[in-house]
Amino acid sequence: MNSFETIIYEKHDNGIAHVTLNRPQALNAFSTKMRDDLYEVLSAIKADDEIRAVVFKGAGDKAFCAGADLSEFLTAPSAVQARRIRAVRDLWRLFLSIPQPLIAALHGYVLGSGIEIALFCDLRIASHDVVFGLPEVQLGILPGAGATQTLPRVMGLSRSLDMLLTGRRLKGEEALEAGLANQLVNREDLIRIADECAQKIASCDTVAVRNAKQAVRQGADMSLDQGLTLESMLAARTRRKE
Repeated sequence: MNSFETIIYEKHDNGIAHVTLNRPQALNAFSTKMRDDLYEVLSAIKADDEIRAVVFKGAGDKAFCAGADLSEFLTAPSAVQARRIRAVRDLWRLFLSIPQPLIAALHGYVLGSGIEIALFCDLRIASHDVVFGLPEVQLGILPGAGATQTLPRVMGLSRSLDMLLTGRRLKGEEALEAGLANQLVNREDLIRIADECAQKIASCDTVAVRNAKQAVRQGADMSLDQGLTLESMLAARTRRKE
């Protein structure tokens, strides 16, 4: 079921799919190849109505994803070339367009690109050993996959600026309190609890689930009046099972 170099993709009969970042020897560092593999699998998930929920996880014991592969970053293409590549394969906007709920099962290091992937997921379940961080400014760069926009939407301006400007890392209970994690669980229970959450979602009406996700995600960037109009429209669609 898997033909990718950097991820493992599994589609199960119960409507759940698993996407595993699979570079444990490099702490699942985000590489160009991983970007391409994720783009391909997310495109397939988006088009597959049999999939009702997706769990993202990281291989190995130490990290969900410890950020970008710096060995590649040091030989990155020019800014012009990078923009052209992104226009063709904009993985991050593709994340936003996925109608199925995405659940991140997070353990160990969740840094840089790792936290950005987690923030594009709808729910984040973390183990007690989790460490969230954004080291980019300390390296003289900015996050390149939306963290300056997604993080404040999750945990507010002050806390986000604290992480972004100082490189401060959030662990366990502090991450839960800040809203970076929806649940904090024992490491040995992480995947089971994420799967149980996915199965609960998959057992609900698919149209209702997708429209609820759209109402919240799209409405978050609207005025209250616009959001209420969106909700009314989607509620009518749900009754008609559109």
